[in-house]
Amino acid sequence: MHILVTNDDGVHAPGLAALVDAMKPLGRVTILAPDHNWSGGGHVKTLHRPLRVLETTLADGTPALASDGAPSDCVALALLGRVAEKIDLVVSGINTYGNLGHDVTYSGTVTAAMEAVIAGVPGFAFSLAADDMTRERDYATAAAYAQRIVAAAIAQGLTRDLLLNVNVPALPAADIHGVRVTRLGLRVYRDRLDARRDPRGVPYYWIGGDYPTGVPDPGTDFEALRDGYVSVTPLQLDLTCHSTAERLAAWEWGIGDRD
Repeated sequence: MHILVTNDDGVHAPGLAALVDAMKPLGRVTILAPDHNWSGGGHVKTLHRPLRVLETTLADGTPALASDGAPSDCVALALLGRVAEKIDLVVSGINTYGNLGHDVTYSGTVTAAMEAVIAGVPGFAFSLAADDMTRERDYATAAAYAQRIVAAAIAQGLTRDLLLNVNVPALPAADIHGVRVTRLGLRVYRDRLDARRDPRGVPYYWIGGDYPTGVPDPGTDFEALRDGYVSVTPLQLDLTCHSTAERLAAWEWGIGDRD
């Protein structure tokens, strides 16, 4: 089993190191991750400039590759041939914050796993779902669950379309009750625009705001985390709203429809 590890917090982030250690017992591990933080970068494919890949090492001396591209670029680079040996599984994380609900469209952690599935390789995204931006992070418990979940998936048989978004509560291991398979819940953002002017009087803007929350509806990732469970949400790349498509098929468009 050849496992590619990436993330969106940067190749030297502690969450990546924890995930690498968790994957080593499961197979050969290769690391290709961004050379700086790409949080919130979403699904990116860099086409307007060349991408660089340099050799580096993690704090414990583990060799790694670092790219100036986005997390999804890192996965594409590896799968397209920068990593010579065939890759069987891509794991991304462990992210510093949770990736819940609508976050999956923004998250470099999740979209790195999506890039893997686009290429026909299973992808897992792992996040530590702390409820604020200041709490000190302990990745050991999240890494242990990452190992268990990946091991279970390997045992059951990996499929090309397997895309799992996993959020682990920022709790001591003894306080986590288990694993729930969930659906995406409703993320509640509290963004606000901070307008400023530079020394020349030209306006510029920061998008900021308070830490987002979510609605813990039954069966959602938010409910699972509230109740002290690890949330495992299977995702798919088909974003088509099939129920709306059925309604649209009955519309009169008034533009000379033809069969």
